[in-house]
Formats: sequence, structure tokens, C-alpha cells
Amino acid sequence: MFRRIFIRALAAGLLSASAAPVFASAFDFVPAPQTDLNRVYRIDKVTGAVSSCQYGLKEGTVGITLCFGPGEGAKAQDPGDYGLIASRHEREGGVFRVNYRTGEMSVCYVFEEQVVCTPPETVTATVAEGEGDTPQVTGSTSD
Repeated sequence: MFRRIFIRALAAGLLSASAAPVFASAFDFVPAPQTDLNRVYRIDKVTGAVSSCQYGLKEGTVGITLCFGPGEGAKAQDPGDYGLIASRHEREGGVFRVNYRTGEMSVCYVFEEQVVCTPPETVTATVAEGEGDTPQVTGSTSD
């Protein structure tokens, strides 16, 4: 009897654990840190594609939602575990796209009606000999 209950409980636990990824969210949302800007950024957590929407005024209506699709650097990247982080700079309209698997970061912002992102970069803890306490920068835009 105890064995049958244990097996059923184990099976139920395995089924619920395997179903968990199905219910995981595909997107993450972060507001722009700029205090006078009503803008929210959205990221696809697997592909890293970034888009943005904000509230806009339109005469005779309650307003409109203005959305900006991914442009240069903001389109799908290599599959990863992406997220958005807003700085605490109250005049900053952009956000950081981070890849939690690789440690790479990009800065994303709205430019000419599209979201654009800088090339992904990462910083190592290795300090190059003779450069004092300056971290070594690596990534696609380094020399």
C-alpha cells in the first residue's frame, strides 16, 4: 500500500516537473528608467529579440500604443537565456540586454522608430599585465 502511494506521488511529481517549462513565460518586460518616458521594453527570453511600446496621445481618443520593432542588433540572437535590466539613471531611455548564460551585455534603445542594440560585449575579471586594475574588455567591438 505504502509503495503504491509512493509510486503515485513520485509519478505526479515527475509529471508536474516536466510540465513546468510549458508554463514558463516566453517574454520579460522592463520599463525604461527615464522618469518622464512612458515606455516598456519587451525581450524574448530565448532569442534575445527586443521591442518596445509606449503610450501616445491622439486627439479625440484615450490615446494610442506606439510600438517599435527590433532593428539593428535588436533582432534574434543565438539562443540563450536573455533578460533586460534597467539602470537607475533617471534620464536614460534605454535598457541593458543581458545573456545570463554567457555574461554578454548590450545597450538597447529606440532610434528612428526601431529598437536598436549595441553589439554584445563581456568583461573578464582578468587584468592584463601592465594595465593596473583595468578589466580586459572582450567581444565583437574590441580591437
